[in-house]
Amino acid sequence: MLPNFNVERTVPLLHVVLHQPEIPQNTGNVGRTCVAVGAKLWLVRPLGFALDARHLRRAGMDYWPLLDWEAVDSFEEAQRQTATARNTWCLTKKAERLVWDASFEPGDVLVFGSESRGLPNAILEADPSRNLRLPMRSEVRSLNLASTVNTVVYEAIRQFGGLPEEP
Repeated sequence: MLPNFNVERTVPLLHVVLHQPEIPQNTGNVGRTCVAVGAKLWLVRPLGFALDARHLRRAGMDYWPLLDWEAVDSFEEAQRQTATARNTWCLTKKAERLVWDASFEPGDVLVFGSESRGLPNAILEADPSRNLRLPMRSEVRSLNLASTVNTVVYEAIRQFGGLPEEP
C-alpha cells in the first residue's frame, strides 16, 4: 500500500468520491484534476487496481505525491468523513436533473460510480433530489469517468467564480 504523502493540508475546494473505480488510468486522470483545482480524492474500495508505487507509475500517476487523497472501505465511511459538507451530489445517467441546474458550493461532495456499474441503487435512492446527470444522446451508453469528473468539477468551479487565489 502506498502511503498518503505529506501534502500540505488545507480545506479542499471539493471532495471527489470514486465508488469502486476499476481503471487506474481514469483514477489517475481524476487525481490530476483534483491536484489542479485543490480537491480531495476519496477512493471507495474495492478498487480495480493496486495502490502501490509500481502500479501508480505505470498508470502515469507520477504527480500522486501532490494529491490529497484517501482510500476508505465503504461509502458510509466516506460520508462520515465528509459529513460537514453542505451538499453531496451523485452523478448518474439515471437522474432527471442536469448538472447545470445544481447550485454547487465550495466543499461539496461529488460522487461518481465505477466505470462498468455506475453507482449502486442504494446510494442513488437515498436522496434522488441530489442525483445529477450530464446531457447526452440516447445512442451513448455512458461517458468516460475521468471526462465526466472533469466536466462536473469545472462546472462547480465556474459557479464559484473560478479558483481561489494561491497564497
